[in-house]
Amino acid sequence: MVINGILPHIEAENDPLAAAIYEREQAALSAIPDVLKALLPGDQVMLKPFNLVGLDPLRKLLVDTEPRTQAGVDSYIELNEPSLSELVDDIAEDGHGLVMLMGKGGVGKTTLAAAIAVELAHRDLPVHLTTSDPAAHLTETLSGSPDNLTVSRIDPHEVTERYRQEVMDNKGVKLDAGGRALLEEDLRSPCTEEIAVFQAFSRIIREAGKKFVVMDTAPTGHTLLLIDTLGAYHRKMVRQMAGVRFHYTTPMTQLRDPKQTKVLIVTLAETTPVLEAANLQADLRRAGIEPWAWIINNSVAAASAKSALLRQRAANELREINAVASQHAQRYAVVPLLKEEPVGIKRLRRLVNARDQERDHVD
Repeated sequence: MVINGILPHIEAENDPLAAAIYEREQAALSAIPDVLKALLPGDQVMLKPFNLVGLDPLRKLLVDTEPRTQAGVDSYIELNEPSLSELVDDIAEDGHGLVMLMGKGGVGKTTLAAAIAVELAHRDLPVHLTTSDPAAHLTETLSGSPDNLTVSRIDPHEVTERYRQEVMDNKGVKLDAGGRALLEEDLRSPCTEEIAVFQAFSRIIREAGKKFVVMDTAPTGHTLLLIDTLGAYHRKMVRQMAGVRFHYTTPMTQLRDPKQTKVLIVTLAETTPVLEAANLQADLRRAGIEPWAWIINNSVAAASAKSALLRQRAANELREINAVASQHAQRYAVVPLLKEEPVGIKRLRRLVNARDQERDHVD
């Protein structure tokens, strides 16, 4: 078991942010289950000040180097980038709509979805926060919720079993034993789960006509599969409704309408996550979906770090932030890495307004 990216202890000596990160990491290491410690040989890889792109950085990944001195700890990068609160202001103006957060696993989609939903609910707007990510823990992240915020989860296994039961209760009731057996076998195909998740997703996004629906999506691959299903259904409806004069809509119609749906791509200020986010954006555009904004999460450059290592990482982030701003995003926001994990209503709201608070502190 290799544990990657551990902050060296020396970096925590003169930096409250680095100290908080170090304590958080050490608590996680202490909480490793005994069964893992007993069964698996382990090693730890220290966090490096450079991006792991290219042969030379990769060669240095597993080489322990001498800690750098804490020179110039009072200096920091003054980053004047759009904040998440500014994006939420623009979202709130519509009064309702679907807000979908997309991106690869591990970039913080669940936390940001919860933070946006909590902030909208705090403004007395009705909000439904939901997730299609099987690994998401919305309840733990929220640790409570405002009165006008409802929370749900699209569990593929649960919705598939419910769909199978509905089909058996309706179509299977008039079949003999052999017919029911064939129907049950047909419902065990992978297509059944796609249909069930599609129906659950469709039911939820219909609510966006009257309230905000904030969706924490599954990691990129799963989300693109869902979009493929939506696209196939849309094309089928277009063929079937050819020549019909009255208006009709499909879930894909709603996703393609920027007045109804805002897709937020979440990434980190690192080379690979930004490239993967750009690829996701290209896939969405091929499906006729134009992302509304990007969110660069857990930015060290936006956190005014004093640690020498963290300041080096902050400087490395600037190129990726500039690439998002100048090449990829129509609008974007930068969310700083925080000392406290954003769990609970107060901390989630603090996450939304962190950049504005940082600016006030600097001023």
